[in-house]
Amino acid sequence: MQNEVVLLHGWGMNKAVWQLCEEALTTTYPAMIKAINLPGFGGASSADGDYLIANNAALIAQQLAPQSIVIGWSLGGLFALHLAKHFPDKVSKVILVASTPYFCEQHDWPGIAPNVLKNFATQLQTNSAKTIERFLAIQAMGSEHAREDIKQLRALLAQLPAAESKALAGGLTILESADLRAEFAQLTQPVAGVFGRLDSLVPIAAMEKIQALNPNFKAYTLTKASHAPFISHKDEFLSLLKSII
Repeated sequence: MQNEVVLLHGWGMNKAVWQLCEEALTTTYPAMIKAINLPGFGGASSADGDYLIANNAALIAQQLAPQSIVIGWSLGGLFALHLAKHFPDKVSKVILVASTPYFCEQHDWPGIAPNVLKNFATQLQTNSAKTIERFLAIQAMGSEHAREDIKQLRALLAQLPAAESKALAGGLTILESADLRAEFAQLTQPVAGVFGRLDSLVPIAAMEKIQALNPNFKAYTLTKASHAPFISHKDEFLSLLKSII
């Protein structure tokens, strides 16, 4: 029996962003591809209380078959790593897509500048739609066809209900504060990562730091991609993903 392949999206998004990849992967792996909304996104309910990674990852775990291969894009990667550590029977392999065990820039760790995340949190309180639109622009920054990438992401995103305000605010807090480097270092499952060389949110310089934490980590780079390689360079991304799976 083949392992189920589960796709987790990023902040402000929903499972519809994986639609084109789902269709392409299903032709190779029939009946084993499943995209899941992170709790609070795309119409899925989030856990009671504050939006915490542990409580909401538990809701995702309920939807996973044993020994799933979990692919996490951006914020979804943090959920994938948490699931692998705390629900090891559910996760046989993790594939990070433009993701990292720690997103916030530190003096010894490349990442997103803390003031960028704080600005997003401030803007979110006044205009969530505009904040998500700005985030879309940053995700596509550096891509050779950024405008088309944003248009495609926007259209896919519109297929499902808007995210809960609690999930949007809580997701930003997770991006800013969740540090899963220790958990990542202890994982026994295989972990791979697909990065865009032009990504401004997960700098390519982070690859070596991540590799140093876990020598079993295998990293792959798409040289012309940014933060959404499965949109901007879908065929190249899918070819690489299939070889990793």
